[in-house]
Order: sequence, then structure tokens, then C-alpha cells
Amino acid sequence: MSSTTSDMVVDALLAQYERNPRFLLQVLLDVQDRFRYVPTSAMRSIAEYFDIPESRVFAVATFYKALSLTPKGEKIIKVCQGTACHLRGGKQILKTISENLGISAGETTEDGIFTLETVNCLGCCAMAPVMTIGDKVYGKLNVNDVENILEAERKDALFLKAK
Repeated sequence: MSSTTSDMVVDALLAQYERNPRFLLQVLLDVQDRFRYVPTSAMRSIAEYFDIPESRVFAVATFYKALSLTPKGEKIIKVCQGTACHLRGGKQILKTISENLGISAGETTEDGIFTLETVNCLGCCAMAPVMTIGDKVYGKLNVNDVENILEAERKDALFLKAK
């Protein structure tokens, strides 16, 4: 394996597991946690480590929605588009976020801070319309809330980067 920094990180993650393909999904999740996506080079290293075809690693990496082959932002915004949220303005919340950040659902801001996603349900129907940013749940939203929330989350991300 190559000795680039990212390769060394992947090698260190792999070293925590025995060479058994049953750990494939967990290793992919670990890589995703570290890099915010699963790089192609990491998939090759994983396939080599577990002595399995690269196609198998790719199949698992593309099957699970929790895994991404493209870089995601530090903060993932999930906007509910389920029935309750849709009826209470979820579509307008999504539009406002999209306009504010200059990205569409499935995209990441140029600064790498935010990725915008839609979901069918967040399980918070009583708080509709709802979105999450990381672990935080924001409910009973209106379009006026969105700008303040995004500004606070951006400041938080920049503060964490500065540490």
C-alpha cells in the first residue's frame, strides 16, 4: 500500500480488524466517519486487506444510503419531505435552505460545511416541518427560522475548525 497520509489512515483503521470480510461494512463506516465519504483508494485497500474483489466493496458501499462515494459536508442537513412536513411547508423550508446555501438536495457547499439531503420521514411528525443538522432536530420551522439556524450552524463549524 502507498504511504500517503490518507492511505496510512485507512491502514490504521484496517489494523483494528481481523482479516475477515464480515467486518466490511463497519470498516466502510469507519472510513466514512474519518473522511466524510469513502474514497476509491480506500475501497481498493479494503478489498486487498480482506482479499475480496473490489466489486464487492463497491457493491456494499453503494447499497447503503449511509455511505457516500462523494465528499459530504461537515454538517449534514436533512429536510423531511414526509406527508406531515409536506403539508406544513417542508417544501418551502427546503427551497429556502437551497437558496440560502446555493445548493440543491444532494449537493455540498463549496466550503465543505453543509450537505443538503431530503428524507421521507424523520419520525417527528408532531413537530412538522422538521429538519436535522447533525444530531440537532429543528422543528415547527418557518422560512424565517432557516437563515438564523444556518448562520449559527456555520459559526459553529468555523469555530470547531479553528480549534
